[in-house]
Amino acid sequence: MIVNPTRDGWEIIYHRAHALLAAQIAGQWRRKEVSIRSYETIAAISHHDDLEKEWEERCLTPAGAPMDFTLDPETSYDELRKHLEGALYRGRWVALLNSMHMSRLQEGKRSESAEAASFLDEQLKNQQQWCKELGISKQDADDAYAFMQWCDRASLILCQKELPADNRALEISKAHDGQRYDIMQVDEGFVTVTPWCFEDQRFTVNVEASDLNQVKFDDNASLVKALKAAPRRIIEWTFVKS
Repeated sequence: MIVNPTRDGWEIIYHRAHALLAAQIAGQWRRKEVSIRSYETIAAISHHDDLEKEWEERCLTPAGAPMDFTLDPETSYDELRKHLEGALYRGRWVALLNSMHMSRLQEGKRSESAEAASFLDEQLKNQQQWCKELGISKQDADDAYAFMQWCDRASLILCQKELPADNRALEISKAHDGQRYDIMQVDEGFVTVTPWCFEDQRFTVNVEASDLNQVKFDDNASLVKALKAAPRRIIEWTFVKS
């Protein structure tokens, strides 16, 4: 989960909600320039964080605060495999993009253990097999994943409140078209992306957040209980072409 401090406690954005925001952003891209299999790609973006199950996991820091995903303990490779098996139920294209995402996140650990190397080699083999079965070139897969990664990063910038103040721009990343894109807050609740890459000149996206008015929790069960009872609210951002 994404944890932002507030005056009275914490703002919690579930990782699956962040993924849904990423999918909303993906759906706004210029139609004629979206990567192949656009609907399946948006489905992969929406479900790429299904592994995160905040109510079923230990989500407290040693100090008793809700644990932001950047501080989460390592996920086992067996859990990653189960996630990819679940993605395969939606289809090989969704599984392919999820596998590529896992490869990118885990590649830096290849030299740390034989288990890591085995998992990564397994994913490369799966990706090659799925591309062949789907009649997809490696370049097509790379482009689709670059689009997925771009949307994921844009969503994280919004959810983690990384938009700079004073109309300063922040790089999102290069997208599937090789173009660098920057995001900027132009007014409270209004943002723009340059160069403009969306179908419409104005649109609104949103994410649900839960508010906790307690800073510290005695145990994980107390946190889960508080999360389930916490009031939710919708955070909106309106994108406008500058």
